[in-house]
Amino acid sequence: MSIAPPAPLAGATPVASRALAPDLARGLMLLLIALAHAHMYLSGHEAGFRGYALDGSGLDRLVAGIQILLVDGRALPMFAALFGYGLVQLANRQAATGRSWPEVRKVLRRRSLWLLAFGFCHALLLFFGDILGAYGLIGLVLVGFVRREDRAVLRAAVIGVVLHVVVLFGFGFLTVSAPKGDTPAAIADPLEAIVMRLIGWSGMTPTYFAASVVPAFLFGLWAARRRLLEQPEPRLLSRVAVVGTALALVGGVPLMLIDTQLWAPADLVAVSAYALHSVTGIAGGLAYAAIIGLVAGRMRRGRPGPVVRALVACGQWSLTCYLLQSVIFVAVFAPYAGGLGTRVGDAAASGIAVLTWLVTVLLAALLSGRGRRGPAEAALRRLTYGSR
Repeated sequence: MSIAPPAPLAGATPVASRALAPDLARGLMLLLIALAHAHMYLSGHEAGFRGYALDGSGLDRLVAGIQILLVDGRALPMFAALFGYGLVQLANRQAATGRSWPEVRKVLRRRSLWLLAFGFCHALLLFFGDILGAYGLIGLVLVGFVRREDRAVLRAAVIGVVLHVVVLFGFGFLTVSAPKGDTPAAIADPLEAIVMRLIGWSGMTPTYFAASVVPAFLFGLWAARRRLLEQPEPRLLSRVAVVGTALALVGGVPLMLIDTQLWAPADLVAVSAYALHSVTGIAGGLAYAAIIGLVAGRMRRGRPGPVVRALVACGQWSLTCYLLQSVIFVAVFAPYAGGLGTRVGDAAASGIAVLTWLVTVLLAALLSGRGRRGPAEAALRRLTYGSR
């Protein structure tokens, strides 16, 4: 499958020329990322498969149940698909300038390598659950699929789903058999916390996170070749939205019942529910992307309002906003900072997550005028393309 070149741009696309749907999707999905991560900074409670406190209040369990169904394991595949989508767009721009595939591949690998470095720094300083490293690693390893035939890409995606299930069962049994203890978020010594974050990140990035990313990443490659977010196919996107949402909801119910203490099955059944939740989450993430693609397709007929423009700005600053979320969460929750991690429950953490996301949306909207890029985006662009 050859790369179909659009506009002849050698570097990153000017902000004003970017497609609406991918950035709108990133801006909205950063809310789900915030909700999925905030409770992971809490400590002092025995947690279930998805990290929610098993002894929380009724409100905490209600919030946990809703997020297990709609957020956890759904936002990560959505971002993985957008990452794959964006990688094809980047390759197209490079090919449009007349560059050969080896030259294009070099740029893609350089960007992926720097994403891996960003992920390392993110884990070192802020958050053991960083996903940038997994994106960078997958970009390095699977860059060749950018121009493989569709059949090869879809076959690899199916194989990726199977491997994902195998990894999930391994981590699931490790979760139920390992002694219960606090996460690195509970460590009061900043230096010890750094060591534990890096140990966790180094072990999970090439295994759990990479396995979670691969299938959706490859589906994103396939979708980008058809420009499904720039030129939506309503019938196809509607089917993906309906079927994917249904699969994600049905597949999430068993784990929701387990993690909210409404059902206590045997370990094998519990681990199977955990695997089912994550696998159907891939369908849910793709469904979210399809829904936003449909909405954005209708918005193209008119001028977006201020709310949509703010969300798009957040999506354009997605790397900066993602990192800023972790900065705020550490400042608020960490024992060596704000210390709220031991004093609030899952519901309060989700409320703080929503406020954090709103702050990043407003900040991006205010500072992105005249095509200004986020600091992290500008740094990644400079490291990828040089000073030109």
